[in-house]
Amino acid sequence: MPVTHAPAPADVLRRQDPELADILLGELDRQSTTLQLIAAENFTSPAVLAALGSVLANKYAEGYPGARHHGGCEIVDVAERLAVERARALFGAEHANVQSHSGSSAVLAAYAALLRPGDTVLALGLPYGGHLTHGSPANFSGRWFDFVGYGVDAETGLIDYDQVRTLARSHRPKAIVCGSIAYPRHIDYALFREVADEVGAYLIADAAHPIGLVAGGAAPSPVPYADIVCATTHKVLRGPRGGMLLCGSELAERVDRAVFPFTQGGAQMHTIAAKAVAFGEAATPAFAAYAHQVVANAKVLAAGLAAEGLVVTTGGTDTHLITADPAPLGVDGRTARGRLSAAGMVLDCCALPHADARGLRLGTAAVTTQGMGEKEMSHIAALFAHVLRGEVESQKARDQVRELAGRFQPYPG
Repeated sequence: MPVTHAPAPADVLRRQDPELADILLGELDRQSTTLQLIAAENFTSPAVLAALGSVLANKYAEGYPGARHHGGCEIVDVAERLAVERARALFGAEHANVQSHSGSSAVLAAYAALLRPGDTVLALGLPYGGHLTHGSPANFSGRWFDFVGYGVDAETGLIDYDQVRTLARSHRPKAIVCGSIAYPRHIDYALFREVADEVGAYLIADAAHPIGLVAGGAAPSPVPYADIVCATTHKVLRGPRGGMLLCGSELAERVDRAVFPFTQGGAQMHTIAAKAVAFGEAATPAFAAYAHQVVANAKVLAAGLAAEGLVVTTGGTDTHLITADPAPLGVDGRTARGRLSAAGMVLDCCALPHADARGLRLGTAAVTTQGMGEKEMSHIAALFAHVLRGEVESQKARDQVRELAGRFQPYPG
């Protein structure tokens, strides 16, 4: 008798590979019983997960819709066109490339489209929140290009736009990069555009962190100002792990060729389909409300941490992201991260501007997806400080975190 339906993927995995099934269930339990405060992480929807685990994972699709190097791409071409059109509409861009495997590969493609090895690039220095692809000597960017780093004001922690202009005039870079992995404030894209035009440079916006807020109308868009916008599709955007590029029509062919065939081979069609799902979700009023709640939560959490004695850089946040120095509570960043992790609060360390010590970087995207609001942010800030001061035993704090997380499950049932 023919099989009329396929068993659920989880059931298949339990039967075929129970060892790996236990690993996946263990990770689900970790995510469901701890607080995910890493600024770069979020929970995708069940629909995004379904696309990721779909039969599109079987298809090899080098090239672009209508011009593939493999046969049988008629259906996946439709999926990619849908993702592209949704991305263009969501961000108001003339062109979108959705094939990049990650944010870093998107930045690599942007450089490949506009630069040649040895070109000078102006970007936020790594000690001030620049990404590895913004000139780290351990990364391709620092090995292939001559990076000049701008910084932030020592008093305010805000980008020193006067320094940006001065360095641009002095070094005449081929490209200027604006974007950060640890800058909690909105970036003045219009000013960067002005400086880039003054010195004849391309402007590349690395919007990996704020792009989800842009989609929800909770942050200014770099699209009208940058020659190329690089971004991730996870983080606040709440899609699958991956990257994308947005640009004007005049650079479309150069960007596409920089992704394929220059930096990547076959597109991951299941991931592209999941990106299409995420773009569709991000175009809804519900997502706009979510994005604004992410920011509201971050502001409350930042204020709560400051009230507890931590030094919050720039005095607060405009986004989902917070960076803070726990030194006033008697611990350094690495020690603080370890104590908080033991209590079930998962976050990162980061460099602190104009300081030798490490600080903490955290965000509100994931906990907001779970349905937490300002009340929970105040509770988290207080518990955060109690743990760092040693005022509550690790296990008691862990029990409180487990109880809070239990009331806001990422995947109920």
